[in-house]
Amino acid sequence: MSVRPGAPYADRFNDDGSTLIYEGHDLSRSTQCPNPKSLDQPELTPTGQLTENGKFHKAAQDFKDGRRPPERICVYEKIKQGIWSYNGVFHLVDSWREQTDGRSTFKFKLIAVEGEEDFSIPIPHNSRVRRVIPTAVKLEVWKRDTGKCAKCGSNEDLHFDHIIPWPKGGSSTTAANVQLLCARHNLEKHNRIE
Repeated sequence: MSVRPGAPYADRFNDDGSTLIYEGHDLSRSTQCPNPKSLDQPELTPTGQLTENGKFHKAAQDFKDGRRPPERICVYEKIKQGIWSYNGVFHLVDSWREQTDGRSTFKFKLIAVEGEEDFSIPIPHNSRVRRVIPTAVKLEVWKRDTGKCAKCGSNEDLHFDHIIPWPKGGSSTTAANVQLLCARHNLEKHNRIE
């Protein structure tokens, strides 16, 4: 997903960064489909199988109708060319079709949840909602920290870390409370204030 200017899909965050509205996928560009943005987003393949849009839509509707728990989705965000950020696990809780620029698009509602990275553990009954660091803040932190871990200077496996964790009153909306840490230093720090 991406909320950067010029992104190919109309993804957006709502509810102070805890809700993602994710737009479905277009048909692939081909000689038979030179302009996918002019066609409805498909639910079925030509052979009648569900597309990824169709699978997401079915899972969301099954959850809404009480037939299953929410699907857990790992969300990655393209914040800049060549820079992707892992936004954590979200629950897929709703879906609908929307008219956008004269065509039908899928919209999927996903809620950011805390501490559900291990998919082998069942979904808890009371999942804790969390907020996602806004893209503008991530870009500011990336520039300030020059794309390197603030502790060791590594430029591999980087994470955006709250200096004061959100559950302890830290903000997600200001770069002053966010830093880049490599995976090792982020795991060592965990929820401590340093």
